[in-house]
Amino acid sequence: MTATVPTAPRTVPAAAPRTGLTVLRLHRGALIVWTLLVLAAALGFLWAYGPGADSALAAWHKACPAADDSCHWDTTLNDYYRTVSLAEWTIFWAPQLVSVWAGAALIARELENGTARLAWTQGVTPARWLAAKLAVPAALITAGTTVLVLLHRMVFEANEFPFGWEWYQDTIFSTNGPVGIAQPLLALTVGALAGLVLRRTLPALAVSFLVTGLVQYVTGEVTPQLWPWKTFTAAMDSARTVPDHVMWGEQGSLTATGARVPTPDCADSMKCLADHGVTGYYTDYHPASHFWPLQLIETGLTLAVAAAAVGAAFWLLRRRTRAL
Repeated sequence: MTATVPTAPRTVPAAAPRTGLTVLRLHRGALIVWTLLVLAAALGFLWAYGPGADSALAAWHKACPAADDSCHWDTTLNDYYRTVSLAEWTIFWAPQLVSVWAGAALIARELENGTARLAWTQGVTPARWLAAKLAVPAALITAGTTVLVLLHRMVFEANEFPFGWEWYQDTIFSTNGPVGIAQPLLALTVGALAGLVLRRTLPALAVSFLVTGLVQYVTGEVTPQLWPWKTFTAAMDSARTVPDHVMWGEQGSLTATGARVPTPDCADSMKCLADHGVTGYYTDYHPASHFWPLQLIETGLTLAVAAAAVGAAFWLLRRRTRAL
């Protein structure tokens, strides 16, 4: 008769929490707000592309038959302009605000109240926790802004009457191409880094919002200088007619040798200009054909800063949680 040795029951390792779904459940309020914003802006653009455009164009022909400065907009034109502008500002501001909230406030709050450390003891590594905190909002925000940017381009390209929308204006340029998709990702990653550094909600919100705005300003100022300008020149006694619908750059005077000098304060005195050696004028400009190169340059700069912020965030988190 052989004795049987009892064996301990096998334990099946618990499945790791599905961090992506957890992030959605924890922040479903922010998800609902973001979805409503995207839907409202999308409906505004669709209205402006369809029935709103038809009625606005009819009102334009009626109120501005000569298409000059003497025309007066009626309620139809004002409503159309406000609707498009409001939807446009939704792209310009809402993703940044949502991204800063998702990156700074949510991460800083979880570090501040200990929720993050609790998650790290439940089978979720710090790196995986941060990856989910970035990946889920990044996917949702990118999807929403992509739809809105495409709708904005559709409305902008179909515009048949001169509303004063120029391709190089800040709000137009930042919402009419990939720059509008990259900037919310910048806000998200800068916010995440600020949340990890400060670990307090309000300071992280303020710092990330300011830093994001500073990076946007710097990239916007640098980008036109990174693509070759076209130059318009004119003789001193000729009219200076720069092409329409262009982004203006540096302007000044030319000497007989072709050197660029500041325009002297001579008003229209030809003798004064001649005494200063001025023989002509120049104006640097970007035509509308430079829209896409400038878009890609600014998008690349923005994403480079965002990638640096992500790398710094993971490095900092790993350093602080090395003992876990």
